[in-house]
Amino acid sequence: MTTPNELRLLPWSGSEGKPCYLSSDERGGYMSRLADNVEAVQLGTAAELLEEASETLNDRDVALDEMRRLVNELSGALRDVLRVATSRGHLLAVDGPRP
Repeated sequence: MTTPNELRLLPWSGSEGKPCYLSSDERGGYMSRLADNVEAVQLGTAAELLEEASETLNDRDVALDEMRRLVNELSGALRDVLRVATSRGHLLAVDGPRP
C-alpha cells in the first residue's frame, strides 16, 4: 500500500459526487491503466469540444439551445480536465518531475 499522500485521484466520482482515490504500489496495474485510459478519453473529448466551440462561436446563426448545450458540455469537460490535472500534479509531486 502507498502512504496517504501517494493516493491517486481517479478520473471519476464516487457516490454523491465524492472523489475516488486509488491506493496501490502498482503504477502499471489494472486500475492505474483503466484510469489512464479514462483520462485519455476525457482529454480527447475536451479537445473535440474546444474545436466545436470555436466553430460554433463563428456561427452568428447558432440557436440559443445549441449554445447552452455546448456550454453545458464544456463545463463537464473542464471539470474532467481539472481533475486530470490535479491527479497528474499529485503524481508529479510524489514521483518528482520527469526529465
